[in-house]
Amino acid sequence: MNAPRTLLVAALLSSFMLTACGKKEAPSAAAAPAPTPAAPTKIVVGLDDNFPPMGFRDEKGALVGFDIDLAREAAKRLGAEVEFKPIDWNAKEAELSGQRVDVLWNGLTITEPRKEKIAFTTPYLENRQIVVVTAASPIKAKADLAGKVVGVQEGSSAVEAVEKDAAAKSLKELKKFGDNVTALMDLSAGRLDALVVDEVVGRYYTTKKPGEYAVLDEHFGTEEYGVGVRKDDTALLGKLQQAMDDMKKDGAAARISTQWFGKDIVK
Repeated sequence: MNAPRTLLVAALLSSFMLTACGKKEAPSAAAAPAPTPAAPTKIVVGLDDNFPPMGFRDEKGALVGFDIDLAREAAKRLGAEVEFKPIDWNAKEAELSGQRVDVLWNGLTITEPRKEKIAFTTPYLENRQIVVVTAASPIKAKADLAGKVVGVQEGSSAVEAVEKDAAAKSLKELKKFGDNVTALMDLSAGRLDALVVDEVVGRYYTTKKPGEYAVLDEHFGTEEYGVGVRKDDTALLGKLQQAMDDMKKDGAAARISTQWFGKDIVK
């Protein structure tokens, strides 16, 4: 047997085996767990700053209100700074989706159309759309609104509540206002026959002027308030929900509610 040829064959076989062994794939490493989203350091809250008692300016121009206090408490629990940014409430979805605000927190009603664009926390307050008239008004029921001018705040859930009600077809006009304060002024001046408004807002104003207004027994439906965030901002939604749940459990939400409404009305 030719020794050199034997050595050559042996060397080639050894090289082939080493190469084949080198091509074996190493076992794949387990996928690393996704990092926990960092807690927000700042939350920009979009609101209508003329919506008492939820969010409004006091006589010194400072922003105050039930939702203001709730948002401040939630942000404190998240270790985040909170900034309140007054916006055109009629363009709230655009402000949120355009990332000019992080949260809509100002008596925001949960509706099916809004749920298509906004992610909501669980409801924290129940509200009704009440009908406010002057104390001397002959209007005593919804049927009496036929042929009358009824006011609502533009962009509010009152618009949808009235428009989907059978009584809407009989109205002379559904007049939309930038805010409820102006609408109430028109009601007092006789330029409006009635105003449909969130109960928490309507009751706040009417109790400030006893004897000037009356509230009908009938209303335009019950609704619920929630905190709204962008649909893809699931991390912030989860943290806000946890903060709200904790505030309900430890009594902080009840304390804030009692300060503004005289009793705990938080769901």
